Amino acid sequence: MSEEEMIDETSGEFIEEDDEKLPFAKAEVVRLMKENLDDDKMIRERVKVEMNKFLGEVLKNVCKQLNEYPYTTIEYEMLKESTYPYTNIERINQEKERILLHLEAIKADCNALAMDVQRTLKLKDVAEEDTFANFSASIEEEEEEE
Repeated sequence: MSEEEMIDETSGEFIEEDDEKLPFAKAEVVRLMKENLDDDKMIRERVKVEMNKFLGEVLKNVCKQLNEYPYTTIEYEMLKESTYPYTNIERINQEKERILLHLEAIKADCNALAMDVQRTLKLKDVAEEDTFANFSASIEEEEEEE
């Protein structure tokens, strides 16, 4: 029994590989995970299984996008375009932050303009009401005189 299986058995999460219908060989996924994790990290069995399923879902999503092309041969450029959301997530998140900051600035400008409009219209409304009141009073006086 390998060290990995012993760790999984001691954690009470040992699952037979044959019982699972995983898209990739579990050992290969675990090997790649261990290569990219710190040496002091232990990986629970459920994490190994879920990572395998996640990678399978990513593959399905990329293939769905590749199927949208009308061509029968899949070219490298098509693959690059289909995997862009996964390979450039940092750039996408930076762009999202930049857009959100810009929208906040626009919102602040809109609020400042709205306050200016309310202030200037309020001054005009007061003056117009006074003029309208004087105008309507003079009309009523003229009607009474007739």
